[in-house]
Amino acid sequence: MPKSAASRSASKSAAGTATRPPPTEDGTRSQAEILAAEVRFHRKRLGLPLEALAELSGVSRSMISKVERAEAVPSTTVLSRLAEALGVTFSRLMAPATEREVLHIPAPRQPVLRDEASGFQRRCLSPVLPGRGIDWVLNTLPPKATTGDFTAHRHGVSEYIYVLKGRLSAVIGERTIIVAEGDSLYFEADAGHSFTNIGTGPCEYFLVIDSSRMR
Repeated sequence: MPKSAASRSASKSAAGTATRPPPTEDGTRSQAEILAAEVRFHRKRLGLPLEALAELSGVSRSMISKVERAEAVPSTTVLSRLAEALGVTFSRLMAPATEREVLHIPAPRQPVLRDEASGFQRRCLSPVLPGRGIDWVLNTLPPKATTGDFTAHRHGVSEYIYVLKGRLSAVIGERTIIVAEGDSLYFEADAGHSFTNIGTGPCEYFLVIDSSRMR
């Protein structure tokens, strides 16, 4: 059962202050290294041992340990479960936060996560700013591929989709909705959801996850 905010705060105090590792000499880190540092940082910030995070997220202790050692890049569904359990946005785990209000993110610096098995690619477009609750991503699904099942978010989190190319089958709880090229979709994301490309070519769609009402 998830901890309350008070018990998390108490655990945090007992565990001390979590700190991120210093940047490398050339200032670059692989995506696996960034994920490892951010997951470990937020877990320790909440004072959660690996076993507790595994129970909260439904992700095995061994997988979390591999992620934190940069030995594995999790699937998007696994990463979404970790983000939900840690109380942060998906993009927050993909890149460290910045304080700058004007931020240009060149394409090569946009974090990209790709599922090798399905070919599902997720590109983070929004900057990670402290105190913000918006994730903006560009998703690409190969023909007939599926994202897999995403866990339900906390109540108050909503999602927006705009299909740039192709046709998308969106399963939201018990409902199935076909979203064609140029269509948009909004839904409250406190129900399980998944997306499948039902077209003959790649499906590209923007996704905005808004958790600002949780703050």
